[in-house]
Amino acid sequence: MNDLQRLKEMGITVWDIRHPVVLPENMTTAITLPPSCKLLFVSESAPNDHEAWLFGKILASMKLTPEQALRLPPRALSALGEHSLEWSWFSGVSAQALPNVKALSSPSLSALNDDQNAKKALWKQIKNYEN
Repeated sequence: MNDLQRLKEMGITVWDIRHPVVLPENMTTAITLPPSCKLLFVSESAPNDHEAWLFGKILASMKLTPEQALRLPPRALSALGEHSLEWSWFSGVSAQALPNVKALSSPSLSALNDDQNAKKALWKQIKNYEN
């Protein structure tokens, strides 16, 4: 049994390639989001407790729950497969267009906590999609 078969048996479908010589170059694993995922939060790091509170408040204003959101690092977007996303939110990273998905862009959540103008700009983006 080779390493790839062992990884599949362990249920590992998405991982960072640390040693590309170990795995085939053309091997890619598509990330398929569950149908319940309506918002893709793209950031370099997961929100801490205080940032998660702010994140939840923003989601609530969009009539979404945290269970309907998924965070991915920007490098994982190239592996994004099928989805039923309504929103993408690029927080502290460069935004990338996803077809038929409403896009939000903001500073990182930690910067939003301290910057009222940035919060207002994000709310304005959300409201523009509602009109």
